[in-house]
Amino acid sequence: MKQGNIKISSENMMPIIKKWLYSDKDIFLREIVANGADAITKYKKLVSMGQAAEAEGEEYCIKISVDKDAKTLTVKDNGIGMTEDEVEKYITQIAFSGASDFLAKYEKAGGDGIIGHFGLGFYSAYMVSENVEIITKSYDGSPAVHWQSDGNKTYTVEESDKSDRGTEVIMHISEDEKEFLNESTIKDLVKKYCSFMPYNIYVNFKSDGKDKPLNTTLPLYAKPVKDCTDEEYKEFYTNTFLDFNPPIFWVHLDMDYPFRLKGILYFPKVKNKVELERGKVKLYCNQVFVAENIKEVIPEFLMLLNGVIDCPDIPLNVSRSFLQNDKQVQRISKYITRKVADKLVALFKNDRAKFEECWEDIANFVKFGCIKDDEFYNRVKDIIIYKDLEGNYKNIREFLNLPEESENEEKKEDTQENKDKTPSTIYYVSDEQQQAQYVKMFKDAGLNAIKCDNFIDPHFISYLEYKAPDKLKFMRIDADVAGALKGEDSAEDSVLIDIFKNAIGDDRLTIKTQSLKNSEVPAIINVDEYMRRYSEMGSFYGMSDGEVAKTMIINTSNPVVGKMKEMEDEKQKFVAGYIYSLALLSFKKMTPEEMDKFVGDNMVLLENYVK
Repeated sequence: MKQGNIKISSENMMPIIKKWLYSDKDIFLREIVANGADAITKYKKLVSMGQAAEAEGEEYCIKISVDKDAKTLTVKDNGIGMTEDEVEKYITQIAFSGASDFLAKYEKAGGDGIIGHFGLGFYSAYMVSENVEIITKSYDGSPAVHWQSDGNKTYTVEESDKSDRGTEVIMHISEDEKEFLNESTIKDLVKKYCSFMPYNIYVNFKSDGKDKPLNTTLPLYAKPVKDCTDEEYKEFYTNTFLDFNPPIFWVHLDMDYPFRLKGILYFPKVKNKVELERGKVKLYCNQVFVAENIKEVIPEFLMLLNGVIDCPDIPLNVSRSFLQNDKQVQRISKYITRKVADKLVALFKNDRAKFEECWEDIANFVKFGCIKDDEFYNRVKDIIIYKDLEGNYKNIREFLNLPEESENEEKKEDTQENKDKTPSTIYYVSDEQQQAQYVKMFKDAGLNAIKCDNFIDPHFISYLEYKAPDKLKFMRIDADVAGALKGEDSAEDSVLIDIFKNAIGDDRLTIKTQSLKNSEVPAIINVDEYMRRYSEMGSFYGMSDGEVAKTMIINTSNPVVGKMKEMEDEKQKFVAGYIYSLALLSFKKMTPEEMDKFVGDNMVLLENYVK
């Protein structure tokens, strides 16, 4: 038996690098430009240390040239440059050292393409190029170098006549990647990946002085908060997200310890209140774009916002598993959540009028955030407000006329005394128009309710009950009106119940009698709150038709109901059926059959009236 080692040569590696090094092919431009920016930063560091001289009036910049005729795309910087030995070390050895060495260096560098590791980022060029050249001259005066390779097993290195410091990467674009020879495409990629890079970037630079860089070297989030104006925040938002509706407000993030992070999170105006629209939170590393909506760094509910976050402590490209397990990343996520919560609390306390003005636009975001993140809920639970029947905004404590929560109150929640207390019942309206009669009855009786008419509210009130089972219980305004509006006690009237049962003929309908405070309404329909929620949940998942058992309360204080026993049988049946239709009309949207019957009954009334 013969044993040996499997050998993988460079010609086997390059197709893998070309195809799998990055998930998005167009990211090659980010890598090449970022390498150029890194080279400039290194040179500026040497200048600051007195180890290199700075030419008078020199602009540190990156120039991108698109030559459609020559089929080349060139990225040129005036950074530190490389000697022949450095080219061999950072370019040749990485590419031609075999699979194991390449992958070891690749893994050690921390991911897909890392700024400061020129070789790794450089090889992204081969995803779109059939041949790549490097022309470079080091700041130390060493001879310029010309390196080129088609990405297979051979390369050439020779001296160059380049006289200026820096590096040029010349990519000979492949036939099937010709889109990268369009100037507009390259400009779009610069704006996508390099819009905040710290050095000016030009495409097809002209020396007439009329050229404008495509990027902003000092983005607003990098400036101190005190130096930023409202107009600058709005302008930055419009330019970054192409949303011409001004944001409601924003949170400027600025942290230096225990990690470095800067950014701005914007609360956009809600375009569609029916659903939660996904925003864009762009993640940067040293002003280089990494990705959008990285949920391991940015809590999921914050992705409903628009924003920019720059965190140098996160590698440019890393695996999701690394982010999930990294404690620094977890601290960053918690910090962002805390800062957003603090901003909302400060607005509530310091400018209640503005907070209420913004509430409809941010309510769904806040409620969704509470459901998704307990820490966020604990910070903002007292600033969640609801509009009552009078149109006034109140939080739960204000609505229930409770005193402000003391510091020790939460600690007492688990005591037996607290658990024995009856939860406060809060009535709510989910459809003000459909439930108008119930609303009127509540108002007439001097009672109040809150409006919970957003799609997220059914989930949210269940969440609140879960968080405070001994304190809160929510009832829709049509769930227990008899209990809320109960009048003088009266014994159950079995005769009236039989009259209505015979007239309606629905065994699924429970009929009861009760004296209510409001005598105008002959009957109302109640549904059990929790059975209705359960049924609606089943309907949502396709497990039920959404129907739930109803109870009709006959109001014995109503004058018409009071006369029903004296009526002839046919008249009793007609009045009972008509009262049922009125109760249904106030409770829900009628079916076609129910509406036909109601219209027919009204025609009978009209005919009798005009006789």
